[in-house]
Amino acid sequence: MGTRRSPGSMRGLEELGRVRLSRQFYLRDFLHSEISAFHGLPNLPDRPELVIAHGQRLCQDLLEPLQDTFGRLAIRSGYRSARLNAYGNANGLNCARNDHPLECHVWDRGEGEDAIAGASVAIPWFADRYAEGRDWRDLAWWLYDHIDFAEAWFFPKLCAFNIAWRPAPRRRIDSYIAPRGCLLLPGAAPLESLAERQSRYADFPPFRGIVVPV
Repeated sequence: MGTRRSPGSMRGLEELGRVRLSRQFYLRDFLHSEISAFHGLPNLPDRPELVIAHGQRLCQDLLEPLQDTFGRLAIRSGYRSARLNAYGNANGLNCARNDHPLECHVWDRGEGEDAIAGASVAIPWFADRYAEGRDWRDLAWWLYDHIDFAEAWFFPKLCAFNIAWRPAPRRRIDSYIAPRGCLLLPGAAPLESLAERQSRYADFPPFRGIVVPV
């Protein structure tokens, strides 16, 4: 591994942050953490090569289509090192335990079929409509019909949601917003027909309708 991707020094971390994961995203977009900043725990990848490889799939397969449809995404939480995530879990800082099946922020904890990378994102376009009473399930079913995600988990503030990539998309949907619980289990048939789902998001922007200069 070259110095450019080594996080063992300040310069190494700067260089790591410059790694481009996709057309519109760099690794630095995912390294900020309020827990890290406030508690003085550096958010340093344990295995940068896995963080980069898995982060590329997250960005290219999931986040690029979202940003090409709705405009700029707000990254609420991206990568967390295992140490940082464990600290957050132990101190009640809204982090799942490292070995939780749905913990998606520790991008370098698994390989092969166990690989995972996720981020908590908010879509400003939808957050404005959610604030006016829009049903979070409108966005959830849009995701199901357009994006090959592994899991999506919705939260009340800003209708932000965790979206996770895995090699095999499981397409599970959960929410802390009423009606709380699991909207769709992996492999299960949707609770609403395609026509019903499409009626929910008929006014959404065209899929990948934003033209980004090449």
